[in-house]
Amino acid sequence: MQMYSESDVDTICLEGRQITILGFGSQGRAHALNLKDSGHNVVIGARASGGSFSKAEADGFVVKEPGEAVKGAAIVAILTPDTSQSGLYASVLENIDQGAALLFAHGFNIHYKQISPRSDLDAVLIAPKGPGDLVRRQYEEGHGVPCLVAVAQDATGNALKLALAYSHGIGGARAGVIETTFAEETETDLFGEQAVLCGGATELVVAGYETLVKAGYQPEVAYYEVMHELKLIVDLLHEGGIRKMHEFISETAAWGDMISGPRVIDDHVRGKMQEVLNDIQDGTFANRWIEENKAGQPEYQRLMKADLDHPIEEVGARLRSKMDWLEN
Repeated sequence: MQMYSESDVDTICLEGRQITILGFGSQGRAHALNLKDSGHNVVIGARASGGSFSKAEADGFVVKEPGEAVKGAAIVAILTPDTSQSGLYASVLENIDQGAALLFAHGFNIHYKQISPRSDLDAVLIAPKGPGDLVRRQYEEGHGVPCLVAVAQDATGNALKLALAYSHGIGGARAGVIETTFAEETETDLFGEQAVLCGGATELVVAGYETLVKAGYQPEVAYYEVMHELKLIVDLLHEGGIRKMHEFISETAAWGDMISGPRVIDDHVRGKMQEVLNDIQDGTFANRWIEENKAGQPEYQRLMKADLDHPIEEVGARLRSKMDWLEN
């Protein structure tokens, strides 16, 4: 494993040079603010007809239409949603300077060949391992969110150096930057989201809720046990791994963990996880998602509605409304 820290970064390569951020959402805004506070020259590319344009202006940035914003940039960071990046790149390509760098925070479009970088351009990845609000908050507190760095195309010979300087500007080098590839970042990120962090976790919660309610327990009590208390365990895992979780839960809970966890997450589940990973690795998932977007997202909308219409959402909203410390 190759991990870079602040002492490994040459920030001079970005001094006085323009960084253009395309996209002013969660990651885009955090990157832009952190880079600006680090002393870099940041320009935002956004449509004048969209809400991001005025938000970026309110934050004190020079904001231009994307095609104008990329002119003169040493780095063009494409931080819009995956589904829009290919079209956005095509629309600004002719205005990007020779020898500039394309930078991504997720490798989907490069890995699955939705974007083929012009031969004279560097193509790099800086992927913070956390959402934009955390990237910003940690930077303001003097810390940083760990990042992954990868180079898909090194046209100038300076691609890695430039990417590391960018990671330094957003605070990532404070926490460490691990070198990877676009393939590894993309495939592990998609797998984590689908099998564990989003798909796996929410399906486990809903299945637990349904099991308890079907057995005659009150929906409110079921919600507290399988949804509300999940944050307590996740926080312990995040702070100190499995060791800290075992330290702070009861012996009864730990015993139940060790004898019942493997009954739920058994070889059948592991086999299904491998199927998910296979679909990611061979492009099945990416192709299905690309075609779904071309069709206008009908299946996406149907599945989303089913998720949000589940009874656990009504029960949870009602209970959370009594928790005045939560941001609803």
